[in-house]
Amino acid sequence: MISGRAKIKKPNLELLAPAGNMLKLQTAFAYGADAVYLGIPDFSLRVRINDFDLPKIKIALKYAHERGKKVYITVNIFAHNKHFSKLEAYLKKLKPLGVDAFIVSDPGVLSLIKKIIPRAELHLSTQANCTNLAAARFWFSQGVSRIVLGREVTLTEIKAIHNALPKLELEYFVHGAMCMAYSGRCFLSKMFINRSGNLGDCAQPCRWQYDVNRYTVKARGHEEELELVEEEHGSYLLNSKDLCLIKYLPELIKAGVTSFKIEGRAKSVYYQATVCAIYRRAISLIAKKTAGSKLKKDLTYLYKELETKLIHRGYTTGFLLGDKAEQNIVDSHNQSSWEFCGQVIKVIKDKDGKTNLLFKVHNTIKLDDEIEIIGFDYDIIKMKLRKLVSAKTQEELTEAHGGGGAQECLIQLEENVVLPELAVIRRKLKPEIKK
Repeated sequence: MISGRAKIKKPNLELLAPAGNMLKLQTAFAYGADAVYLGIPDFSLRVRINDFDLPKIKIALKYAHERGKKVYITVNIFAHNKHFSKLEAYLKKLKPLGVDAFIVSDPGVLSLIKKIIPRAELHLSTQANCTNLAAARFWFSQGVSRIVLGREVTLTEIKAIHNALPKLELEYFVHGAMCMAYSGRCFLSKMFINRSGNLGDCAQPCRWQYDVNRYTVKARGHEEELELVEEEHGSYLLNSKDLCLIKYLPELIKAGVTSFKIEGRAKSVYYQATVCAIYRRAISLIAKKTAGSKLKKDLTYLYKELETKLIHRGYTTGFLLGDKAEQNIVDSHNQSSWEFCGQVIKVIKDKDGKTNLLFKVHNTIKLDDEIEIIGFDYDIIKMKLRKLVSAKTQEELTEAHGGGGAQECLIQLEENVVLPELAVIRRKLKPEIKK
């Protein structure tokens, strides 16, 4: 793996990233995340695209702690009686592993964790819907050291909670998908195909394309009569835009937020690397006390990178500024002219001292492609692909492909640079094949 970066003093702010599997955890840490959150399917809100079990959690904790990083375990399902016997056994097995914190939403689950692991650090999940000072004060009195505030909480309300409870840590989602239901309490998936979003198995019906005709909604073979009503707080439409608060990190810090949370345990390693690198860069700039106008310019650039280099649903500031969250009612997501094409496995120095990257191909890559390799703090290495070599046969290729039979290839850098472990590579799509 790639190594050799000089250590820098980090600000007293945390970048918290999702981890749906070990590779995503490693990628998050490589690109500057201070901590990750994860859980096993039985008790976290990610049943599908979740590769963790107890042995893998043990490995994840060891990997993180060796690097001075943290792992928070999510135990935030809407728990029923049937869950508690299995949960007790699960917690007893986690007790000796040194979990950094548990993210909980249910008072019964919280009580059980306190009973089995009395010294456990407890974070209140956004699923608990803490949106006011009185609720924050209550949870703090119950031993919760950090609250993941509901996405509906405004900047003014964050300030009020922090001023009243300065010892309570505040965490806030700054990037990722938004649910069209209040604090994620949605029942469409359960109603349509019997997959409960509140037990971590949401089929995301809010992203489907609907045929709406005189209150009849037809989707994926299901037909249901629904009444669409607008009431005093507005109409609750489907397919919310994604949250992006990178321009408002300084305001969030002043308000008292110390942990900045990224959503997306089901997203790709490319998403993980890009978003972590960009937010790490932003936090570093803020910590260095970059001048106001310069900082604003830098944050605008980083926002533009998030806007143009990733597939998303359009961006919104959510409820932070007191506005209603915006909906994308035109399509399921926006397009990008850039595509993830590979992730570095190893750096190899040849006999001439040249730097070669061995990488696994994830999507098609071709000679003469314009490519970018994401470095530390979102420093970008830009180059045109002049030579592509098969790692298996040593033959020169004109193109390589990912998928089930993903190839491993070598490319040579034009200069010697230090890259993160598991660096990601993207290519610019030609206009005629823009996805």
